[in-house]
Amino acid sequence: MTPSIALFKGDADAGVARGRHHMLHFKKYYHNGPEFEIVKKASKTVFTCQACGYQAPKWMGKCPDCGGWGSFVEERQAAAGPLAVKRNAAVAPSVPVPIDSIDIENEKRQLTAIQEFDRVLGGGIVAGSLILIGGDPGIGKSTLMLQALYGLAGQGCKVLYVSGEESIRQIRLRSKRLASVSPNILVVSEVEVDAVLAMIDSVKPEVVVIDSIQTMFSPELGSAPGSVSQVREATVRLMLMAKRSGIPVFLVGHVTKDGAIAGPKLLEHMVDTVLYFEGDRNHIFRVLRAVKNRFGSTNEIGVFEMKDKGLDEVANPSAVFLSERPAAAAGSVVAASMEGTRPILVELQALTSGTSFGTPRRTILGLDANRVALLAAVMEKKIGMHLMGYDIFMNVAGGVKVVEPAVDLAIVAAIASSFLDKPVAERTIVIGEVGLTGEVRAIGQAEQRILEARKMGFNRCILPQSNLKRLADAEDIQVTGVRSVAEAVEALF
Repeated sequence: MTPSIALFKGDADAGVARGRHHMLHFKKYYHNGPEFEIVKKASKTVFTCQACGYQAPKWMGKCPDCGGWGSFVEERQAAAGPLAVKRNAAVAPSVPVPIDSIDIENEKRQLTAIQEFDRVLGGGIVAGSLILIGGDPGIGKSTLMLQALYGLAGQGCKVLYVSGEESIRQIRLRSKRLASVSPNILVVSEVEVDAVLAMIDSVKPEVVVIDSIQTMFSPELGSAPGSVSQVREATVRLMLMAKRSGIPVFLVGHVTKDGAIAGPKLLEHMVDTVLYFEGDRNHIFRVLRAVKNRFGSTNEIGVFEMKDKGLDEVANPSAVFLSERPAAAAGSVVAASMEGTRPILVELQALTSGTSFGTPRRTILGLDANRVALLAAVMEKKIGMHLMGYDIFMNVAGGVKVVEPAVDLAIVAAIASSFLDKPVAERTIVIGEVGLTGEVRAIGQAEQRILEARKMGFNRCILPQSNLKRLADAEDIQVTGVRSVAEAVEALF
């Protein structure tokens, strides 16, 4: 009697059936007798967290890895088949070489003719780099990319703009409004990553922009465009293409409700540079900040102003941020913040008002809320200002964010000015880090900050005493060193 085997047809014995059970694709085999073949196994489905990439066999409300709620999406797991990354037979395999034998004399960065953009990139675009740009919807990511490509096209570079969200007619209308029309800018509306790679291979552009990476998909994967597996697959293929060909690629990425780039953190690890375009859509200023940069500083920022005809770079952000500063207003203090190699003067505003609730409010915009609460506690303990019965509201004028500790003393001065209802002198700048015991600690690059303040017309600077010992004689500006927050408040008021 012929044995009954579920996955095989023919008269193969049960031992062969068990040995061949793991194979999934249709293939024909011969085992001393009649022909048999394996039936293709049905594909499985998994649930993938769209925030971190964690996979589970069933749906869960909360991700056990990142803690996100409602982030699991069902995806079909592709059966074993051809590898996603296909090596061209004509390309020789990579061979290790001594590092000192690599010629880098002719390595030059491509400039986009937008100085603020080039500054954030570290001096220009590096050949073969993969750059990810994220930001809120409508912040100006596509506008910035089109203007950057226009600057490259003006230098004779052939560039390719791939859009998965707009038609080529819509791109043409936007480029006309931005006055960014050039025959060297090639545009296409495509979402299939294989077609995009084939197009790059045939056109051979010098720079490529993918807008956006969440719209790219590979038909080999069963999941929908924008899912973790599709975004990761498309990024890997584009990364390998960029490294092998030397063509730099810009990836425009969406952001989540929390402000992070959509997709797993693995996406940020795979690229060379991560840029965030920040700012309120209702505000005219935009800040381009480098979060990761393998070829430059991660502290650089570029400041732009949104206008009817696109983004205009702001060459002197300090003058812009201080242009509307009120005169002799209590609670307003100017501090110098270092953004990479550039000092920027910002105005910190504080408002203290009595509260009728048991717990006072601490509403902070543009600063670290925990840091402000810490400094308020230091002021209560070391200066004797009873702020527990007062609400504290703080803001950085201009919509920028300041996170470095060098503005601690300015935060203390702004809160004290509002609490005492006494304004700080109009042309006085305050810098310094504050410790938990009330001491004022030294800061870095104090000379650059003072030079920027003197250039903007300030005639007095309050800074840590330890920095005063290492400073050269400053002209046209009075420098006062303080050791504690009590000395700083006494010097200011």
